Amino acid sequence: MNTTTLTLNEGYFSRRNTFDWVFALLLLVGGGYAFARYHTAMDVYEQAILVLSVPALIALGWFWRPLRALSLGIALLALLAIASYQGVDAQGAPGGDLARAEQVFWLKYFLSSQSAILWMSVLFFMSTVFYWLGMFSRTQGATLELIGSRLTWAAVVMALTGTLVRWYESYLIGPGIGHIPVSNLYEVFVLFCLMTALFYLYFEQQYATRAMGAFVMLVVSAAVGFLLWYTVVREAHAIQPLVPALQSWWMKLHVPANFVGYGTFSLAAMIAYAYLIKSQAEQESQSGLRWYKLAPLWIFGVVLCFVPIAFRQKMEGGGSYWLVYFIVAALIVVGILLGRKRIAERLPSAEVLDDVMYKAIAVGFAFFTIATVLGALWAAEAWGGYWSWDPKETWALIVWLNYAAWLHMRLMKGLRGTVASWWALAGLGVTTFAFIGVNMFLSGLHSYGTL
Repeated sequence: MNTTTLTLNEGYFSRRNTFDWVFALLLLVGGGYAFARYHTAMDVYEQAILVLSVPALIALGWFWRPLRALSLGIALLALLAIASYQGVDAQGAPGGDLARAEQVFWLKYFLSSQSAILWMSVLFFMSTVFYWLGMFSRTQGATLELIGSRLTWAAVVMALTGTLVRWYESYLIGPGIGHIPVSNLYEVFVLFCLMTALFYLYFEQQYATRAMGAFVMLVVSAAVGFLLWYTVVREAHAIQPLVPALQSWWMKLHVPANFVGYGTFSLAAMIAYAYLIKSQAEQESQSGLRWYKLAPLWIFGVVLCFVPIAFRQKMEGGGSYWLVYFIVAALIVVGILLGRKRIAERLPSAEVLDDVMYKAIAVGFAFFTIATVLGALWAAEAWGGYWSWDPKETWALIVWLNYAAWLHMRLMKGLRGTVASWWALAGLGVTTFAFIGVNMFLSGLHSYGTL
C-alpha cells in the first residue's frame, strides 16, 4: 500500500531562531526607549519614521541575517562613543563635551566621527588590495579574498559608526546645529561608500563568490580617494549648520533613498566591466581575438584615468594628489587588461555576473524612483513647486530615464550580455555626472552641494 506524506511548509515565524527573537527584542526596547526620551523633540513625521524604522530593521535583519550582528555591533560602538563624550561643562554640570574627542583615547583614535571615517577609508583601501591579491594568487586566492571580505565588513562597521557618532556630535555643537549627516558632499560620499559596499556584501553572500569584490571595491576606493582629498584640501569634515532648504524631515528619506540608487548603479557598472573583461578574454582564448579588438575597454580605462585631470580645474588644490591618483588608476587599468585571462578564470560565470548586474539596477531603480518622488514633494514644500528643471533635477531625470530604458529592454526585449553591460557601464558616466558633475560645473537650487 502506498503511503503519501504531506509536508506543510514552515511558517515565517517558525523559521526564526533564538538570535532572531533576541535581535527583535533589543530593537523594540531600544526604539521604545528612544521614543520615550526624545519624542517631545520630534514632530509627528519624525515620530512616525522612528516607529516604522523598528519593524523595518527587524524585517531586514531577519531577511539577511548578517545585518543582525552588524546592527548590534554598530550600536555598541556608537553607544560607547556617546558615553565617552559625557563629562562636565565649565559650570560643573553633566553633559556631552565635544572637546573630549581629543582627550579620550577611544574617541581620539577610533570612535570620534572623523577617526571612524578615516578608519573606514583605510579599511576600504586594504580590502581592495586583498581582493586583487586573491584574484591573481594561484594558491591562496580564496583566503586572500576572504580577508578582503572581512575588511569590507569592518569598513562598513566604521562607516556606520562614524555616521551615527557624527549625528550625535552635531548636537553637541549646539541645539540648532544638530542634523542627520547626509547634508553635504562629505557626508554623502561616506553614505555612497557605505551603501555600495553593503549591497555588494549581500550579493557576495547570495552568490557565494568573492571574486566580484575586486571590481566593485575599485569604485568604492575611488570615492574614498575623493573623500580624502575633499577632507584635506577643503576641510569638509567640519560640521556645518543646515541651510534653510535642508531643514526638513524630507531629507532623512530623500537622500538615503537617492544613494541606494547611486550605490547600486555604480555596483552594476563595475560588474558590467567585469563581465566585459571575462567575455572578451574567453573570446580571445577560443577564437584568437586580437588585442586591438579590446580597444573599447582600453578607451574606457583611459577615460577613467583622465577624469581627475579633466576635473582638476574645478577641483583646485592637491595637484600632486591627483597626479598620484592618475598614476594608480592607469596602473590598475593596465593590470586588469594584461591579466584579463587570469581574471576571467577567477570571476563567476557570465550568467551570475549578468544576474547581479540586473538585480543591482532593479533595486537601484526602485529606490531612485522613490527618491525622485520624495524630492518632488520636498521641493513643493521648500520652493513652492514640484519640479523646476533645476540642473540637479534634470540630471536625476536623465539617470532615471536611462535605467528605465535599460530595464524595459531587459524585460521586454531580453537585453542580455555585452550590449547590456556596455549600457550599464555607460550609465556610470551619467550617474557620476548627476552625483558630482552637476555640483562642480552647474549651479541652481542645489548649489549648497557645490565644491
